[in-house]
This record gives sequence, C-alpha cells and structure tokens, in this order.
Amino acid sequence: MATDKKALGGRGTDLFAGIPVNDFKSSLEWYQQLFGAPPSFFPNDREAVWEIAQNRWVYIIVQPDRAGGSVQTIMLDDLEAQIEQIAERGIRFSKEETPAENVRKVMYYDPDGNELGLGRAPSE
Repeated sequence: MATDKKALGGRGTDLFAGIPVNDFKSSLEWYQQLFGAPPSFFPNDREAVWEIAQNRWVYIIVQPDRAGGSVQTIMLDDLEAQIEQIAERGIRFSKEETPAENVRKVMYYDPDGNELGLGRAPSE
C-alpha cells in the first residue's frame, strides 16, 4: 500500500457531498435558508446542488429510505460570521463542540435529522 496519506493518491478533482431527504420542497426551503442562496443548479426534479467553493458541492436528493442519517461538516474561514448570518435568516445551531484548542464545530439539523456541521480549525 502507498505511503501517501491522501485518499485516491490526492487525485480527486471535485467533491459532491450528498444528503438524502424525504420531502424535496421542505428540504429545499430549509437548505436555501441555511446557505443563504438558491441552488446553483438542479440536475433533475429530485436533486438540488449548491456550490460551496470551487469544485465543491453539497446536494440534496430525494431518497426517503436513506433520509436522516447524513453527517456533513464544512470548514469555514470565518465561522462566527456565518453563524450570525444564518441566525439572521432564522436558523440556529442545535449543538456545539470544541474537540481541541481553537477548534469549534456547530451542528444544524435539517427537517429529516441530517446533520450539517460548520467548523473552524486553527490556521497552520
């Protein structure tokens, strides 16, 4: 096995992180409120995709049999500002953890119970 610590040898170019949901309309509204923007695009009538950074997307997909078990974490350069902006849009985080010094994560839960965490880690 290779000693490179990057998965797939560091050759990944894009990332799509999927979140299975029950109800497209209510989930679409919730994620638009959380992200503060409409989806970047709709691949079809059961998916909505948000670009969170270049070549990095989060999407919801109607899959009722899998809804509610997703865990995603997005690391941010200004976590506190994002928390404040999201609160101004009417959503407050449900849980918070500080797993290490200068590391903070807050968790939001969508209507199905999927966890979307926002985090901050110390810069190197």
